[in-house]
Amino acid sequence: MRLYVMLLSLSLIWGFSFVFIEHLLGIVGVWGTVVVRCFAGAIILLPILLMRRKLFYRPAPWKALMIVGIFNAGLPWGLIALSQTEIYSSTAAVLNALTPLFTGLIGFLLYSNALSRQQWGGIVLGFSGVVVLTGFQLQLLAPEHFVGVGTMILATICYGFASQYVKRHLHDTDVVLITTFSLLFGGLVGLIGMWITDSLHVVRVPLTIDWLSLISIIGLGCLGSGMAHLLYYDLMKKGGPEFATTVTYLIPMTAIIWGKLFLDELITKNIVIGMLMILMGVYFTSRKRNVCSKANEDSNKGELA
Repeated sequence: MRLYVMLLSLSLIWGFSFVFIEHLLGIVGVWGTVVVRCFAGAIILLPILLMRRKLFYRPAPWKALMIVGIFNAGLPWGLIALSQTEIYSSTAAVLNALTPLFTGLIGFLLYSNALSRQQWGGIVLGFSGVVVLTGFQLQLLAPEHFVGVGTMILATICYGFASQYVKRHLHDTDVVLITTFSLLFGGLVGLIGMWITDSLHVVRVPLTIDWLSLISIIGLGCLGSGMAHLLYYDLMKKGGPEFATTVTYLIPMTAIIWGKLFLDELITKNIVIGMLMILMGVYFTSRKRNVCSKANEDSNKGELA
């Protein structure tokens, strides 16, 4: 029972992340949201990292940590926030579930990982779900309409690359070390994004902060980007990777519920059918890897939105 409570808690936290993003966008902007969630999460994890520092027997792989910070936090989280300026938070959450599909596809393209017919079928089914979700409006992927669905797909590509990179270059590195420094490097990406877009002036420290903003910072940063990672790996350790990765299927569902309850978002037929097709595609694509390898242990780490 405890494992199921942990699984449900994780899906609720990560599903709610999309609602928190929606609120923070209006306060700190796209890249400010990245900065807030990265540094808030890192603040929570730094004390844990310091307590575990005696367990580290070799220098940290800074280059690899920086790459993971860019592609598993800073860049995709900026793209997700940018997407939510144009699409519903629930739609973003459903598209976020494409991550395991791109993890398999990138493994095939960059690392020559073999994919079975079943996995290829899952990839095709998942992408067909995207077409259904967009209402068969493929022009939404054209350059002039790319922000929204297109940028969400780019975010999941970043996650897919990061998971393959972690598997090959950080597989024997402590998870707290990976998560903490990926958040710190991700926060730097957010600051650079704010500088490039000339939005540094957007963030001002107010004399008072409303409760909703405080809850959003705690929920998105401290919980969603910090403690949820530790919960996920604890769940994987105690329940196994096959059980832990089922959170992939729960996040879009909880995000749709939260979006309806707190943002009054529409739940359309296309969203539901597209979600089911994407999740079925994820199931077929991930089935072999879940059983035979450790790939999915890292592929879902980015699905925190």
